[in-house]
Amino acid sequence: MSFGQGGPQSQWDPWKPHSQQPWNSGGDTPDWAALAEASEARAKRRRLLLIGGGALATVAIGAAVAVAVVSANGGDKPSDESASQLPSADIPSKSAGAPSFDPTTAPPPLDPKDFVSSEKKDKAPLSPDILFPGTQLTMAETVYKKGPTADSRNCSSAAQGTLPKVLTANDCTRLMRVTYTRDGVAVTVGVAVFDTEAQALKAKKQADTKSIVRSLSGGGVQPFCTGAVCRSTTNSYGRYAYFTIAGYTSGKDVTEKNTEVFASGDDLAEFAFRQIRRRGEAQASAAANE
Repeated sequence: MSFGQGGPQSQWDPWKPHSQQPWNSGGDTPDWAALAEASEARAKRRRLLLIGGGALATVAIGAAVAVAVVSANGGDKPSDESASQLPSADIPSKSAGAPSFDPTTAPPPLDPKDFVSSEKKDKAPLSPDILFPGTQLTMAETVYKKGPTADSRNCSSAAQGTLPKVLTANDCTRLMRVTYTRDGVAVTVGVAVFDTEAQALKAKKQADTKSIVRSLSGGGVQPFCTGAVCRSTTNSYGRYAYFTIAGYTSGKDVTEKNTEVFASGDDLAEFAFRQIRRRGEAQASAAANE
């Protein structure tokens, strides 16, 4: 006996609910091929819908961004209302946190000459051996041997020619002398001390070619410049005037050709100047460190 199959066979529509699935002629076995085709059709349709939806979303987002950009740049000038809605904050100026200092100036350096220009400030110990220390002196490559020293409170007694009158007229208080020798040449340096620089300058200006410090011999140094022609110099620094007389221990006269005598006199005059200046420098340094 067979079952009748009257009427058209119903079609299964996967998109219609309650539709009947097709079966093959075997009766109870499902048509797997038809099911696979239907599943593939559903998947393809779903992909198309997703792609289409994504494109629409992209277009929508792009439109929103475009609208936002146009809105932000819609006018040439921002309105007062939009400007007032911006957050405000106090921005400190560049110098707000910088510390401030009162202007200061370094004190001027002490002038060494000030300390040897007046007896009121020139208080350091003073003697021929302090001013001319050691037993010999080297100037450049020339070595001088130190000879006798002398220290007189009666300035005129250690001078000759027109110098005694000059020293007395300007109130010289002290005249220190020292002699140096080398190769038959002797030089006596005399340092006259005054109370003020003005007195020393005046004595320097009043001295002439006959204003001569008396040469100092003894202690192995033969008398010199007692009757022979010698070369002399005069200068001053601060409250000190310093003089030199240079000649031969043999008693020979000095001429302009005797360059060794001129050089020796210049060396000892330079050394006297340096020693007086160093005296001022030492006192200025001590005062600055007090």
